[in-house]
Amino acid sequence: MSLDSLAPAIFVLLWSTGWIVAKYAAMHAGPLTFLTIRYGLSAVAFAALCGISGARWPRGRMAIFHAVWSGVFLHGAYLGGLWWAIANGVPAGLSGVIAALQPLFTALAAPYLVGERLRPIQKFGLLIGFIGIAIAISPKLLSTDAANLGHAAVPLVVNLMAMVAVTYGTLYQKRHLQHGDLRSIATLQYVGALAVTLPLAFAFEDLHFDASAAAFVALAWSVFGLSMGAVALLLYLIRKGQVSRAASLIYLIPPTVAAQAAIAFGEPLTVPLMVGTAVVASGVYLTNRRAAAQAPRAAAAQ
Repeated sequence: MSLDSLAPAIFVLLWSTGWIVAKYAAMHAGPLTFLTIRYGLSAVAFAALCGISGARWPRGRMAIFHAVWSGVFLHGAYLGGLWWAIANGVPAGLSGVIAALQPLFTALAAPYLVGERLRPIQKFGLLIGFIGIAIAISPKLLSTDAANLGHAAVPLVVNLMAMVAVTYGTLYQKRHLQHGDLRSIATLQYVGALAVTLPLAFAFEDLHFDASAAAFVALAWSVFGLSMGAVALLLYLIRKGQVSRAASLIYLIPPTVAAQAAIAFGEPLTVPLMVGTAVVASGVYLTNRRAAAQAPRAAAAQ
């Protein structure tokens, strides 16, 4: 099987572990502090990879700016806001609903920012995916009382802004970074992410990191499994396909996280979760499938 066919599944499996790592990391460090260390190490690791493999660096100030600026939103604002919001009381289920809105926002914004048009079947797939997410996390939503929601008003806004940030970052990546070496681009993106979390960690946290074995394991996986492995695949997917189709993979994250949490923490797999997962899979398939007529037309054109 080719990388094009395997990349989406590998990305979902890798990226979904981020929520598991976040739960472990929260026991050992502040969210912004942990992300600052992660981004710094990721930038160094990617820079070393660039040096060893002879990667080409972007030429010109604007090319460098595009890479750094996309990292500000794709990594810094997105994960920084998401981790901070969850650490400050946003229920995981509600955060999942907000994150699941990203493909819809991407699909709505793509025609205006990158000139990308969706076919009716893709629009229907996005809707089906969102319905599946709602079914899957409905028990968590129903268990969240009004008092807790009111108390988490500010973190909720931050969580929503994080979703908007990653939507903008994905579209910006598609528009301005279609060419160039992904290894050097990723290095500069983590510099941009570090520019977001470093001052915020100094301003709002005590820079606590307990340096335990568990903390270092979580950090190692965050750098090599997530920042290098999963993010490299995400950049590859954005470059190779439609941004709306790449974003639709986010629909598969919450069900996959739930399955991993059941193994790691003993959290129950509910009927709504299993039904929602099936609906989500259907929505993702509809959004990512290619029109059957495209292949014959392409062959005829050759």
